[in-house]
Amino acid sequence: MNKSRVAIYPGTFDPITNGHVDIVRRSRKLSERLIVAIAANPEKWPLLTLEERVQMVRDEVATEADENGGVVEVRAFDNLLMQFALEVGATIIIRGLRAVSDFEYEFQLATTNARLEPSVETIYLMASDGHHFIASRLVKEIGRFGGDVSGFVSPQVERHLARAFERERRLRNADIANNRD
Repeated sequence: MNKSRVAIYPGTFDPITNGHVDIVRRSRKLSERLIVAIAANPEKWPLLTLEERVQMVRDEVATEADENGGVVEVRAFDNLLMQFALEVGATIIIRGLRAVSDFEYEFQLATTNARLEPSVETIYLMASDGHHFIASRLVKEIGRFGGDVSGFVSPQVERHLARAFERERRLRNADIANNRD
């Protein structure tokens, strides 16, 4: 039976970092079709809208060379990951590990997902040297206070972040002005 393998690399990607792009590049070797699945996840209060994150990720992974004849798709989802996996026919979940501190959470997630859908395997890729310290949360914190994020994200993502921070500042200033009245 010649069944193509479908893998999902899920995340909030708020924003997509160089570390995420590295995981996309390396995980393409593991399946014929890779879906970068962007979680709506409003509980995390994302800086970027879902639409912005989808477009940003599409722009970032569009330039990846297709060495293995595989396909990379970018899709949003707003249900359980295992439900989404079944919808798209995925049998592999790709997760990146930056440090030992990630392991406990990832282990809980993988065992829960295996209970929900035993036919889907979770595969971990260790962050490459130079990317193990990059976290979207830290990139946002650095950028929000005017720090240089160019070593963590592409120039294109840096521009997206600058626009989002400006939008955030305008909203905060408008809120402050409204509360003065």
